[in-house]
Amino acid sequence: MNRSLSFSMLIMLALQLMGCAFVSKEEVGFSRYVNPFIGTAPLTDPAQIGYTPPEGWRVWAGLTYPGSSLPNAMVQLSPITQFGSGAGYEYEDTEIIGFTHTNKGHWNLCNIPIMPISPDAGAPFKSTFSHEKESASPGYYEVYLEDYKVQVRLTSTLRAGVHEYTFENNQERTILFDLAKANNGVSDWEISNPTANTLQGFQRVGRDKVHFYVELSQDVETMEVTQEGSKDGYAKIALANGNDAPVLLKIGLSYVSEANAKENLKQEVGDKSFEEVHRAAEKTWDKLLGHIKVKGGSEKEKTMFYTSLYRSFQWPALRSDVNGQFVDERGKTRTEEFRYYTLPSLWDTYRNKVVLLSIMQPEVTADVIQSLVEKGSHSGFIPTFFHGDHAAPFITGAYRRGITDFEVEKAYEYLLNNAYKEGGTRPHIKEYIEKGYISDPDVENPHVETSAKAGVSKTLEFAYDDYSLAQFAKIMGDEEHYQDLIKRGQNYRNVFDRSVNFMRGRLENGDWISPFNPEYPYYEYMYREANAWQLSFYVPHDMPGLVELYGGAEQFEKKLDTLFTKPWNPEYIARNVSGFMGQYCHGNQPDHEAPFSYYFVNKPEKSQAVIDKLLADYYGIGEHGLALSGMDDAGEMSSWYTWSAMGLYPLSPADPEYLVTVPVFDEVEWTMPSGKSVVINNPSGGRSLKGIEVDGKKIDGYFIPHNVLEKGGTVILTTE
Repeated sequence: MNRSLSFSMLIMLALQLMGCAFVSKEEVGFSRYVNPFIGTAPLTDPAQIGYTPPEGWRVWAGLTYPGSSLPNAMVQLSPITQFGSGAGYEYEDTEIIGFTHTNKGHWNLCNIPIMPISPDAGAPFKSTFSHEKESASPGYYEVYLEDYKVQVRLTSTLRAGVHEYTFENNQERTILFDLAKANNGVSDWEISNPTANTLQGFQRVGRDKVHFYVELSQDVETMEVTQEGSKDGYAKIALANGNDAPVLLKIGLSYVSEANAKENLKQEVGDKSFEEVHRAAEKTWDKLLGHIKVKGGSEKEKTMFYTSLYRSFQWPALRSDVNGQFVDERGKTRTEEFRYYTLPSLWDTYRNKVVLLSIMQPEVTADVIQSLVEKGSHSGFIPTFFHGDHAAPFITGAYRRGITDFEVEKAYEYLLNNAYKEGGTRPHIKEYIEKGYISDPDVENPHVETSAKAGVSKTLEFAYDDYSLAQFAKIMGDEEHYQDLIKRGQNYRNVFDRSVNFMRGRLENGDWISPFNPEYPYYEYMYREANAWQLSFYVPHDMPGLVELYGGAEQFEKKLDTLFTKPWNPEYIARNVSGFMGQYCHGNQPDHEAPFSYYFVNKPEKSQAVIDKLLADYYGIGEHGLALSGMDDAGEMSSWYTWSAMGLYPLSPADPEYLVTVPVFDEVEWTMPSGKSVVINNPSGGRSLKGIEVDGKKIDGYFIPHNVLEKGGTVILTTE
């Protein structure tokens, strides 16, 4: 792909006119539908946000990065426009300040910033750039740094990154290692120059010590280190003159040692050229994305579908090296036979993304679960993420989908500890067990940021986690815990106030919290990042029971109608609660199950109308068509799109079954790792679901079991 700048610009201009500026001429396969810039742009229109943001606020929309990565890799090599932001890159910015090697989109990571600069450049280091001279695709990123006159191309492997710098001035080539910076505070850093063309060092951020080893295609002439280890320090590497070829910088990462970083680089990159690494990355993505093939649909729908599928496989991230070593929870170096991964963002992703992971990459999923078990071995509890105890539905659901290559007994033991013991994963577990709910204090005039227990959210989520763990207990032949946990799964009833038909907070004495405004959002008072409307339909394991609580199908349907039509009050402002359809919020996870609720009053067409509007109007929006209605949260929002666009949804992820909706495509062919394929057809093209046939047999209800995916077959939808 040795393109001159002028040729590259012509290609970019032509593709912009076609509405797909992210695609390069050479790309083939399903990667061509992926636009890594989707999710990087701001959401600015109050009509789309739901309110007018206070001055200086950037609504938490997307927070994705456009750089190079492989599925669930250690390295995410991406440009940075400002540290301390969600993913480090914000589309509206005009200056790049570095290229970092780790990313998630959660205000953390963004380690090891490197950037080619001019020899006379001083801090703060930065260069203007334009989107007209920028492109990206899976496993690839390119940009021209205007101030430093350097064309930059990036690609990556699982544990290594490859930079290519074409300097206009080949006589004064300088590279910045801005090691005092990351998305979180850097406490220490070092860099050294062991041989003529190599560098090594580390960056310490919190508990992480990220080691690196670099090989350069040109020798180092001088290394100028300013205030090594300090928060204002940096290193400038001047390269020797010698030839006019682009500078190739190859960097390996390790969380164990520089020696491991060197070995990671040797094994994964070695003598490979930039193009060889790039083609391998593209091939990896094409293979993964190609497991789901779609026919029909618009170009935007295909772009959103494959971009969403792409985003669904970037987290959790690999942390073990090619030799199997990793650093455990106690800071000790370990070697195991499984690959060690970061903690999944379970509060977000348990709903849909880790289910997608378990189906498409079962070996990775087994290692992710074993990593959770290993982490749990140090505390006796399986860790969670942020809120809830959603390792229970994740592990249970994965096991029930056939993933058993992890320490099953230990996983079950630690999950039981989560559910019954204090001091672990579930705050206020003693109160929850004793009362069947978690209370909140009586606060006079509570506001969005009032700090309390988020008792309603915890009660609802723990009830679902209990139900999920009960299914695991049944598998394990533990009848005593099964009976107790399945009963506890009904605790959602204890925060449902029949007098108002809402999930409502309770005081310690059992009284309902009053006054009560179901429209007002809270971060952690009664509700976690939500209001009463948004959480009053969350019972994924017992929707018929919830319908009964509301007083039957008619009352439930009326309440749902109001959820999606009652206007949001623009005076109610919470930064990460945006993108409303009535009171429903698609920009945050807590109510993502609600659009499917009409199925339980036998009105799938009403669910479909909501789903279709969300797919069409809440993704790829804004001035540039690159914004999302809310934060992607490690791929959960993208995964919601992926599932809904292909006509299935794991409403209760602990259960191996899928709610059938109408895909946006005429046909979806999903090939499992085994090679078996399930094909979903909507021959009439209607949007109102009237019936489902699996391999010629009409099924009752709206769910298909997981074994349909396992054994393959054809799902035919009857629609109007």
